[in-house]
Amino acid sequence: MPSAEIVTFFFFAIPLLITSLGVIVARSPVYAAMNLVAAFFFLAGIYVLLVAHLIAFMQILVYAGGILVLYLFVIMLVPLEPEGGRPPVRRARNIAWSLLVAILLGGALMTYFRGAQPTGTMLAGGDVDALLAHGGNIEAMGMEIYQRYLLPFEIASILLLVAMIGAVVLARRQV
Repeated sequence: MPSAEIVTFFFFAIPLLITSLGVIVARSPVYAAMNLVAAFFFLAGIYVLLVAHLIAFMQILVYAGGILVLYLFVIMLVPLEPEGGRPPVRRARNIAWSLLVAILLGGALMTYFRGAQPTGTMLAGGDVDALLAHGGNIEAMGMEIYQRYLLPFEIASILLLVAMIGAVVLARRQV
């Protein structure tokens, strides 16, 4: 019987694959962006399984919260084609979804019936304990960013601010 780690991994991995494919096959850019948000959240769940809580938090905060909002602004600024612009591809889409479900179900069943056991736990034993004893990876990352890399961090934040202001100015000029 599979371990709880493998089941939890597949709990995040299968929807991640489905929403990633949803980004590719979505007809509407807004639906593609919403699938991308879901994919970002499932990827953050996989990062939590790898005990990379800071990366999971940054995945949600930066990508799902910040960059995707910029994608949505671009989608709203770009004129979209009329609703009947593309030819229907229902049959090909149904075949693709059926194949995807069959492959994922087959992989899950193979994992279950083979009795897959992880070669090691996802927690790296002593390394994680040593890291937690010194405040965890969030504190270590914060110390690196705000002490050693403070100047590049501030330069990057100013560049992002200037780019955002420039995008707003250009968008308002065209409207």
